[in-house]
Amino acid sequence: MKRIRGKGRGWVFTPKHFLDFGSRGAVDMAISRLAQSNAIRRIGRGIYDYPRLHDTLGALSPDPAVLADALAVQTGDKLAPSGATAANQLGLSTQVPARASYATSGRTRVGKAAGRSLTLRHSRAPVLDQASDTANAVLQALAQLGRKDVDADVIQRLAARVDDADMKQLLQARPAMPGWMGDVILKIGSLHNG
Repeated sequence: MKRIRGKGRGWVFTPKHFLDFGSRGAVDMAISRLAQSNAIRRIGRGIYDYPRLHDTLGALSPDPAVLADALAVQTGDKLAPSGATAANQLGLSTQVPARASYATSGRTRVGKAAGRSLTLRHSRAPVLDQASDTANAVLQALAQLGRKDVDADVIQRLAARVDDADMKQLLQARPAMPGWMGDVILKIGSLHNG
């Protein structure tokens, strides 16, 4: 419970977050006891949260991004914001997706927990492991726009959004990208450095 409290209210987790404490069976038993005592809440199969509380509404639903992170830990897949969400986050689109959707390195599916549905779509662009959200958002936004709609303005906007660490991650990942996307990354890098 100390680790859970340390993460704060709103944290969503799976038993995999606690495997350093002991065997999977022991971890499952401890989490089950915490859920039965209402210290935590079971929100899906193998997914729990330490819910945020509201004075009037009681326990609130978890944030979709935090829920998505827990699903990624549970499945071992890498996740990034979907193309439409990424384009919005990077200022390339004013359209705000109505539903939470994420690009995944795994198979396409709908994850359900806490009364929420999260769409996880297999990504055409690579989802980079250990990369920043911004670096992954750039790749997903490029995939969403497609080769024909990536112009000098888009390249300039993306160059202004990435920092040096993002650029390094994107350049290192070029071999995993479609050729046209790797070329766009080079153009972004030349503007970023220039």
